[in-house]
Amino acid sequence: MTQTERPPFEFFGQWDGQFVATAIHNGHDVRPDLAAEFALPEPDRLREEDPHTDRIGALIPARVVVNRSRFEVDLNRARDEAVYRSSEDAWGLEILRHPPLADDLVSGSLDVYDSFYAELGRRLDEVAARGPFVVFDVHSYNHRRDGADGDPAPAEENPEVNVGTGSLDRERFGGVVDAFIDALHGAHTSTGPLDVRENVRFRGRQLAAWTHARYPDRAVVLALEFKKTFMDEWSGEADFGRVDELARALAETVPAVEASLRGLVST
Repeated sequence: MTQTERPPFEFFGQWDGQFVATAIHNGHDVRPDLAAEFALPEPDRLREEDPHTDRIGALIPARVVVNRSRFEVDLNRARDEAVYRSSEDAWGLEILRHPPLADDLVSGSLDVYDSFYAELGRRLDEVAARGPFVVFDVHSYNHRRDGADGDPAPAEENPEVNVGTGSLDRERFGGVVDAFIDALHGAHTSTGPLDVRENVRFRGRQLAAWTHARYPDRAVVLALEFKKTFMDEWSGEADFGRVDELARALAETVPAVEASLRGLVST
């Protein structure tokens, strides 16, 4: 198990604008007392995490990167569901050697959860005070569940980028969503236009819902699920050239989305 002295999460960049990127499932670190309880092999854990999503969001001016694994605390679930206590909480994976987790271990994970949302709220309060803002909530998803040599999942049901807007006020912010989708689809990549669709596989979860509830007239959270075509989800090997292409494509959406935000302010 990975054990480091890195903080559970880190805030980077300049927070004086209206664009933020988050990578809350990026982490692989687990604190030692909890790691000792894990039965899940590390490659299986890595496969369900979202490695390199920090790099996909790296060109956005303000960024949040979580270093702790979702298997320690899942910041994209409601607080009472944020610590995986059984296989039912984690897609049938056998996580723990001797379930259930002790209360003090659960408490240690929830301390990270509470600290994260407290600090994120403090920073976003200042962003929201200036006007409408956008959070690119960057995730990734597997599409080769049948094994390393199996066929990938059908593209019809698995877009290159799934834009989750389940908790978004689309009546108010639909123009921003459309501007983003059009801009990302039109961004230059070596493979041509990206297949970008809304709410096909995922609709967004806790981070989006929490932010929209806290700033109902200001927040536009786009829960972005990038299909893991930029890496081998079974070996973990990444194509960093493709990762950086996706980072540039995401950054290229900012002017169009910013123009749409200005339209909200003027109406």
